[in-house]
Amino acid sequence: MNTAPPLCLTVAGSDSGGGAGIQADLKTMLALGVHGMSVVTAVTAQNSLGVRGAWELPAEAVTAQYRAVVDDIGVHAVKTGMLSSAVLVETVAALLADTAAPAVVDPVGVSKHGDALLAASALDAVRTELLPRATVATPNLDEVAQLTGIVVETEDDMRRAADAILGHGPRWALIKGGHLAAHGEEAVDLLTDGTGERWLRAPRHSNRHTHGTGCTLASAIAAGLAKGLAVPEAVTAAKEYVTGGIAAGFALGGGIGPVDHAWRLR
Repeated sequence: MNTAPPLCLTVAGSDSGGGAGIQADLKTMLALGVHGMSVVTAVTAQNSLGVRGAWELPAEAVTAQYRAVVDDIGVHAVKTGMLSSAVLVETVAALLADTAAPAVVDPVGVSKHGDALLAASALDAVRTELLPRATVATPNLDEVAQLTGIVVETEDDMRRAADAILGHGPRWALIKGGHLAAHGEEAVDLLTDGTGERWLRAPRHSNRHTHGTGCTLASAIAAGLAKGLAVPEAVTAAKEYVTGGIAAGFALGGGIGPVDHAWRLR
């Protein structure tokens, strides 16, 4: 008799171009050997050039999807992505509070193309409701600035940013330094729980096809947690997976292409 793989749930927006959002999440989960399930929070019309429109789903629809999955199938880890309004942030935070599985919170603020995906009015809800529910929070440098006001330019700034994020309640903070200009040839991330730190360094690939990196990293971490890995091991494995995906990223349309989620399978 076949046994079911670990179960991983993404709560995020849909990317019609397939490079980010729930599409990237589900591809990542499949590639890493877990069964992916989804709660759609918003529908976007986007491609390699940018976001043309976004339509948020009602909180009742988000709750119904979540409860339908978790109450029947169960879940071993949850990943959250695009939650565009305070109402959705509060709704999802309440659902996470009622779920024993670890949660990876990617506080999505802007798309790879610079399009805003989080209302300014939702920032307080992210700080006070969502981040306290996170096993791991994974902000990039733009999201750090949104949430804490800290502009990161050095590794010491990353430490300050991590402390500020941890102050909002997640057990672990992963500060993604991919946009850090001081490290031209390295992509440097900082993982810490406030008692120790782990620096994750990888070569920076000269490749502009990086759409979906944040979604992919958070989903890969959630996949590792669903399989029972400890946070440092799950994050380290996820960083390796994303680095390989960026190296294999490909052109799609006339703008920024996606990472290759299937790079290990080729």
